[in-house]
Amino acid sequence: MAGHTHGNGILARIAPALSHRNFRLYIAGQAVSVTGSWIQTVAISWTLYTLTDSATLLGLAAFLVQGPQLLLTPAAGAWIENRNRWLLLLLVQIANAALAFTLALMFWRNLADAPTILLASAVLGLLNSFDTPLRQSLLCDLVNDRADLSSAIALNASIFTGGRFLGPPLAGLLLATSPPAACFFINGLSFTVIIGALLLIDGRDQPTPGGPPAPWFQALLDGLRLSIGTPSIHLPLAQLCAVNMMASSALVLAPLIVGQTFQAKPDSLGWLLGTAGAGALSATFLMAGKRNLADLSRLLRWAPYLGVAGLFLIGGSRNVQSALIGMFAVGASVALTNVTTNAILQGTAAAAFRTRIIALFAAVRFGTDALGSLLTGMLAGSIGPHSAISLAAAALLGLSLWLTPRLRRLQFLHGG
Repeated sequence: MAGHTHGNGILARIAPALSHRNFRLYIAGQAVSVTGSWIQTVAISWTLYTLTDSATLLGLAAFLVQGPQLLLTPAAGAWIENRNRWLLLLLVQIANAALAFTLALMFWRNLADAPTILLASAVLGLLNSFDTPLRQSLLCDLVNDRADLSSAIALNASIFTGGRFLGPPLAGLLLATSPPAACFFINGLSFTVIIGALLLIDGRDQPTPGGPPAPWFQALLDGLRLSIGTPSIHLPLAQLCAVNMMASSALVLAPLIVGQTFQAKPDSLGWLLGTAGAGALSATFLMAGKRNLADLSRLLRWAPYLGVAGLFLIGGSRNVQSALIGMFAVGASVALTNVTTNAILQGTAAAAFRTRIIALFAAVRFGTDALGSLLTGMLAGSIGPHSAISLAAAALLGLSLWLTPRLRRLQFLHGG
């Protein structure tokens, strides 16, 4: 894609990816869209909780939103390789907007119930299976300079976590003062912004590189074989799996903690989830200018222990203040793990396999989050939310202690 305007100004020094016009357009639209998506996410969670008071259904809804990515995203990544990613991403955003407006109408007319919310969650999961690899793989085209790719990844993550910081408090305020339909309508409007940004990007009509698409199933198998046979791919992915699966316990059970332990209202849920977003945002801002893989590898090894501390704090909390501190730590841990893994994989994967590796990253990142949400919801129904979160913390500690020395031995992470 065109639109490369690399310079030596302050933006290029602080965050090199912002020196590219196409990336600036995309990231501006992404900022609005992600904030709207988080408003909708909180609205789904809170309305389902108020309708059912069920930890199991909260876990099921989270699983339906993210679970399909565990199986579908690797296949989607192989299928979209060498196709027009810009056009496919545009179509996915249009579908997301249509779904959000449909939900707004149903809630406005009091037609929405628990099965409606679960069905919408399943549709979102299907769309996310294509949305995630499309967004991630498009970054390479938006910056045009592989040296700026880690900056683009970190900034993209910062926008995601910034939306996670702003969206939940806004959703809490809206839910406390307006019908739930307002949250879904605002999310629909937010997708029109990213659609407009995509339409303004230069070079979108360029032919896709690499010639005709390879058979998607063969491409999928080749990508999986490479990942399984390469420790520098599957070990970071294992760490990613552990962190996201266990950290999901705190996020999916947040409505129960707010409603049952603190007897609070939806605005408190917004602040609790927003604090996790603040931790994630702080972590990704620290990485926006980093390019050195050795620095990223150290962050990858130590980030899970921050999550362990946060989960234990939330699991033992009986007041909002300690839960907020724990959520900040969990958010920072998840963001550091996600961004470092993504940057390491994209920074080392061969161009021919990059889209498939990114798709596998997305599948592990969101799919294990979904599995963790489902299992945590079921477990919390039996032993309570605080005990379930503490158990997740203990499991993450054990897995991280096993993975840390193995990650340290990966020489390429240290520039070798």
